[in-house]
Amino acid sequence: MASLDLEWISVFDEIYKALNVSRAAEKLGISQGAASTALGRLRSYYGDPLFTRTSRGMRPTPRADALHPVLRQVRESLENARTGAPVFDPASARRSFRLCMTDLGEISLLPRLLNHLQSLAPGIDIEAEKISADTPRRLEDGAVDLAVGYMPQLDAGFYQQSLFEQDFLCIASVSHPRIGKRLGKQAYGAERHVEVSTPGTGHAAMVEKALVAAGVQRSIALRVPSFLAVAQIVGETDLVATVPRHYARVMLAREPIRQLSVPCELPRYTVKQHWHARFHRDAGNAWLRQVVAGLMPPAVMSPPAKRR
Repeated sequence: MASLDLEWISVFDEIYKALNVSRAAEKLGISQGAASTALGRLRSYYGDPLFTRTSRGMRPTPRADALHPVLRQVRESLENARTGAPVFDPASARRSFRLCMTDLGEISLLPRLLNHLQSLAPGIDIEAEKISADTPRRLEDGAVDLAVGYMPQLDAGFYQQSLFEQDFLCIASVSHPRIGKRLGKQAYGAERHVEVSTPGTGHAAMVEKALVAAGVQRSIALRVPSFLAVAQIVGETDLVATVPRHYARVMLAREPIRQLSVPCELPRYTVKQHWHARFHRDAGNAWLRQVVAGLMPPAVMSPPAKRR
């Protein structure tokens, strides 16, 4: 048996609506002969005349009546796939999104995101994982939907959206025995520091490079792999830490710490969200990006940069 030609479906649908081969052909922009040929092949394919002439003109057979809602839906689906933008309804959707982020993202973004989804998208759940060397491949494969944070290694080859600017502050215990309201360069260098070496980001290297350029040498007493416990450690010891400003402000209400200006100029950096071009037009991914950006200060989107 011959395969069903998709163009025949449009011919069938228009003849069913017009009950006239000539008007159906005109509506489709084809000749009457082409419409008649398509109808003949449909009759052969289904083994039924589909439309017959009566005293009231052309009428559909019971077989045509049964086929019409099915073929009409097929035609509409194909038309929507060709011209219509995919629709994502967060209120009714049931989907799991995976976000790759730094621990700073977990602290600052996840609570706000989950509170937002609870009422507006109850069927959406979030899985979070840490930024790693494997993050670019996982974005490309679709194993991860978005990567959020400061990740300069993702600037090339991925779509990116700037979320907010960030700089650094110093945090110390409110009961620190030597630090007053201000922290000078000499005192900053003399104190013992906590350094965070977060894999997949450039925070530590950025800070160290700027301090060396300013002639400041720190004494590192503790190195940790994440920011999660830094504020608590600082609040309970006489160690100090140089951390992103947003982290310091969040932790200020949770731990017995205070924030001070770093006594030398440190660079600012941009927190971004990244996604692969394969999923740029995915309706669900686009919705999630819009939500994340809306939870942040005004954002700016850039297309993928060319790899060098």
